[in-house]
Amino acid sequence: MKADIIFVGGGLNYVGAIFLARAGKKVILIEKDNKHIGGTCLNNGCIPSKNLLHRTKTIFESKEDIFDGEIKINLKKLNSEISETISNLSKAIHTQIGSSNVEIIEGEGILLDDKKVEVNGEIYEADYIVLGTGAKPFIPKEIEIDYKHIITSDEIFKLEKFPKEITVYGTGAIGLEFAGFFAINGVKTTLMYRKDTISKKIHPKIVEKLELQLKEIGITLMPNTSINSAKVDKNKVIINENIKTDMLLVATGRKPNIESKANIEIKKGFVTNEYFETSIPNVFAIGDCNGKLELAHAARSEVLNVVDTILGKKQKLNLDNIPKFIYTIPLSYASVGVKSDKEVVYPLKALGITSAVKGSENGIVVLYADKENFLTGTEILMPNAEEIISTLAIMVNSELDKDTILKTTFPHPVFSEIFDYATRKIK
Repeated sequence: MKADIIFVGGGLNYVGAIFLARAGKKVILIEKDNKHIGGTCLNNGCIPSKNLLHRTKTIFESKEDIFDGEIKINLKKLNSEISETISNLSKAIHTQIGSSNVEIIEGEGILLDDKKVEVNGEIYEADYIVLGTGAKPFIPKEIEIDYKHIITSDEIFKLEKFPKEITVYGTGAIGLEFAGFFAINGVKTTLMYRKDTISKKIHPKIVEKLELQLKEIGITLMPNTSINSAKVDKNKVIINENIKTDMLLVATGRKPNIESKANIEIKKGFVTNEYFETSIPNVFAIGDCNGKLELAHAARSEVLNVVDTILGKKQKLNLDNIPKFIYTIPLSYASVGVKSDKEVVYPLKALGITSAVKGSENGIVVLYADKENFLTGTEILMPNAEEIISTLAIMVNSELDKDTILKTTFPHPVFSEIFDYATRKIK
């Protein structure tokens, strides 16, 4: 069968498939499991995890002394409702795909060369091929995972009750978010990580406050600790032969799915140029499988960039200016852009509104500007940082300078007015 474009992988690739089909192209979308359309984000990532974390934030806020009584999450019921939500969203995506005349083929797509993909023993051809095969949890060889006592984030969405205690290994987004999830819900939680700090990439002032926040919600930090062995014995997880816990969450990152029979360059993922084209002309790789940014919204931007290229509107996508965030509780972390010549660090406690939100006194904003006072990037630790960062992303992408930003009157009292104060400190 011949098509104009073949998309391999039904994660955020489906967005590109719909756009090109609506532009009059003959499009085939290959997905290993049709129930997994929408990819990791929809099925076992962003959507279910944020459902858990939003509810957990409510639990945290209800623990203030001014509230009477105790609220608890019925985990079995919540995960059941999340499963129903995912099913409904999946059906909606299938409807969009079908109404756009995209042909879906269920099966594992294997790249053969610049124009051919094999699925279920059949060969399909196209002028362009877009790989969006995603990633899967990385499990260090020292860990004997059983997916019951030693788990990945995938298994959290199947839990019917909370364990009494858990050790979380890793301080990426998954590790930090779920450590907070368990701790706030009354689970004795230990966060174990190999380095002396939870992050070398985040501004040290923010790391300091973020570590303080983790401790304040009841998490025991265990830095400078590697897992040399982990196995299950009599329903207990034994770590390094002397640490016992009920459950171990392995949050050590993800590795790209990069199966191929073609002569394609692979390192930490499919290697691409700045237009997401691989070493094979007209074969592109987007999302987690190219190893650039493991973010659903990045994958969406990347595939739409590829769509533009195929339609003759070739332009570069600046990955530095794609917002990143970690949904920690009560304050979340977010960033966009890059560091530059000037740096302003401003505490959130300068605002009167901090008295209204528990934990917000630990918040910090960091602004980066170049020599001419143009904003190049920012890092924030504050309530709803994942929402607020979009405003800053507009500033960075629009290349606004200090004077232009200060033409804006920020409302009061809100957390975003801190950007007025911080911007005025740029000299």
